[in-house]
Amino acid sequence: MIDHTLDTTHSILHVQVTGRLEQGDFAQLAKTVDPYIEQTGGLAGIVIEAPTFPGWESLGAMAAHFRFVRDHHRDIKKIAVVTDSAMGTVAERLASHFVSAEIKRFPTGQVEPAEQWVMK
Repeated sequence: MIDHTLDTTHSILHVQVTGRLEQGDFAQLAKTVDPYIEQTGGLAGIVIEAPTFPGWESLGAMAAHFRFVRDHHRDIKKIAVVTDSAMGTVAERLASHFVSAEIKRFPTGQVEPAEQWVMK
């Protein structure tokens, strides 16, 4: 489950992972960011807060996640992952080979430094 808000002042999508990722989460993210990206040309970044990585609810949810990344990565300059999960380090290293956005991991609780990094 994902909660999210779009900070249009700083062009940052804030994502809080609150449970297993669901297929509908990514449809809601797209519904929020697609009109903004169409209007502005992209996002400065995404700040993802996930103290742990809970996994996906289903294979459909995992596929929706990968489709969202595929369809949006060129429109996002930076991705800050705020987590203590080992998956954060894996994501930082592995995803950097597949997405055009710059990715950096921050320890849990370091949302403000993550936001500052995205805005640089």
